[in-house]
Amino acid sequence: MDERLQKILSQWGVASRRHAEQLIVEGRVRLNGAIATLGQKADPEFDQIEVDGRLIQPTNRPRSIYLLMNKPIGVVSTCSDPWNRETVLDLLPSHLQKTQGLHPVGRLDAASTGALLLTNDGTITFALTHPSHSVPKTYHVWVKGHPHEAVLRQWRQGVLLDSKLTLPAEVEVLDTTTADQTKLKIILREGRNRQIRRVAEQLGYPVVRLHRIAIGSIQLGQLSSGQYRTLNQVEVNFLKETAEHISQLMPDRQ
Repeated sequence: MDERLQKILSQWGVASRRHAEQLIVEGRVRLNGAIATLGQKADPEFDQIEVDGRLIQPTNRPRSIYLLMNKPIGVVSTCSDPWNRETVLDLLPSHLQKTQGLHPVGRLDAASTGALLLTNDGTITFALTHPSHSVPKTYHVWVKGHPHEAVLRQWRQGVLLDSKLTLPAEVEVLDTTTADQTKLKIILREGRNRQIRRVAEQLGYPVVRLHRIAIGSIQLGQLSSGQYRTLNQVEVNFLKETAEHISQLMPDRQ
């Protein structure tokens, strides 16, 4: 079946959807010997697809892997780092580190901890990281001080960041027993860069600690810091159903 080249490359674990598009634009992808163009379709069962001179063959398609990691503090959510900081891939056993196309889905900044998905399924990554259709993510957040109800109400309704109002968020107080901190439960349905930290700072209650406990219905549970587990079939089905739903909302990007 004919599909867009960038989707084929992401499904094959060659690159994420966005990176595959970049490879095509840079002229590094050939279709049946000719330099491919963005938007072209192909059938990998019959067409010859090359990336940087390497032939992509159906028999080489890697097994899809879906992992959940409890990212520790100080570890970066990338496949490599120019400053040689420890990455989430460094925490995996060597056989997984060598898996073609395995990458984190989205990011947690180095100072944050908790639930992070890793996969070599580029279609899933594209859907879950698309800025227009974010999967809800749940956080436990410790902030300095004790925010007043008016502040929490403002956070729930939306705060102006970079001249654009944030989407409504669920913000619930979990604990105020410490003298100088409040523990909050926050559910976001968008993922702007360092959004929780920036909003908290702007409202006058800086983040002390940020820990993500769930991505959609996928719960971190008792997974220890730095450890990972394979997603069960129900969780994988959730990701695939979510990706399918989002793809139907973006037919021009298939």
